[in-house]
Amino acid sequence: MKKIVIIGNGITGITAAREIRKRSEYDITVISGESHHHFSRPALMYIYMGHMRAEHTKPYEDWFWDKNRISLRYGTVTKIDFTTKAVLLESGESIAYDKLILATGSKSNKFGWKGQDLKGVQGLYSLQDVEMMEENTKHLANGRGSAVVVGGGLIGIEVAEMLHSRHIPVTFLVRENIYWGNILPEEEGKLVERHIRAQGIDLRLSSELQEITSDSNGRARSVITKNGEELNAQFVALTAGVSPNTDLVKGTDVEVKRGILVNEFLETNLPDVYAAGDCAELKISDGTSKVEQLWYTGRMQAEALAKTICGNRTKYQRGIWFNSAKFFDIEYQTYGFVANKVRDGESHFYWEDASGTKSFRIVFQNASKVVTGVNTFGIRQRQAVWQRWIAEERKITDVLTDLGEANFDPEFYKQYEPEIISKFNQDYPESVVTLRRAKGLFSKLQVKFSPILTR
Repeated sequence: MKKIVIIGNGITGITAAREIRKRSEYDITVISGESHHHFSRPALMYIYMGHMRAEHTKPYEDWFWDKNRISLRYGTVTKIDFTTKAVLLESGESIAYDKLILATGSKSNKFGWKGQDLKGVQGLYSLQDVEMMEENTKHLANGRGSAVVVGGGLIGIEVAEMLHSRHIPVTFLVRENIYWGNILPEEEGKLVERHIRAQGIDLRLSSELQEITSDSNGRARSVITKNGEELNAQFVALTAGVSPNTDLVKGTDVEVKRGILVNEFLETNLPDVYAAGDCAELKISDGTSKVEQLWYTGRMQAEALAKTICGNRTKYQRGIWFNSAKFFDIEYQTYGFVANKVRDGESHFYWEDASGTKSFRIVFQNASKVVTGVNTFGIRQRQAVWQRWIAEERKITDVLTDLGEANFDPEFYKQYEPEIISKFNQDYPESVVTLRRAKGLFSKLQVKFSPILTR
């Protein structure tokens, strides 16, 4: 019986194990030094905020692993012997493999800042990071200390919300002059900026970390920015992105660039060794390579890889790009590709509601009118509908006509499709659209009882 060893019990490693089990009777071992069990990484912030206990983040019951004959091993891998095909643990144990999957995830970026290793300074990626953050901030709650978050990406906004939940004053340093300006168009960036500030967060744009100073006990005391300003900070979160965790294969024969280099089948340059998820860097046919560090792409890579491991060599094909996130209580979704600036040959239609907390952007080609991407803030959409529309190369007028079909919550929340269509018809009078249908109970109530609902 073939022995499959998977290093990493995140979404990629566990999906690979489950999919291999569906297709084979192979001996499967998953090794992790982070936790005894698989947990939902996006839920980590809710442990700190008191919404969940750690055990609530387990997607599977404890009996699931024995029933499916997947061996979970808690331990740190210190070395891989690619010649004898064995994984060596810190305990001294050696585990043989026939095929090895590297799913080692990411690690927080550090850029050599002075003071970056002081007590009270950390990133946020792992379960251990949340436990460390608990320890580092327990004495700061309810305004007894201050925090600085460095880096305005999705992890940064999560940390700001976590600290805010404990009433710890937060200063948020963002290098760009627009929040997440390398990803979001200016209007959405401004929308998020307003919402962050409305929560009471001290958002500082065009502001970068110079150094972190220490108190007499070796703990963080303050942050000095490149503008020369000194900010009180007993806790400093370094959230300037993450990098593929390649530590285990550095100095080995495994080819590494920014991540572990793999082809479209997730195969490394060594036989019977594969990599997938955050740690992998995909080689593209045009000679470039890319890292995809998203929950759903890690799952899709694992699904493709499991087929290959089980004898059906399968290319990883991502399909229509998708991502979602949350900026405090504003949900963000994106499908297809939305550049932060309008590119040649395309148009952007943008709508924002009067409260400035909801928005809708759709990108389409000028010549063909085919939709290529969409951003939504505060309006939850159906993933399957948007991916189908983009894959089918639907035109802008067709998509807007059926826009109600994409609304995820038509029964319980106000629908904005009529306002969006009205704005589009004003902006593009040569392409007037009529909404085909408004879904849900609320729309019917709006029609029948609009005087009551608008009081």
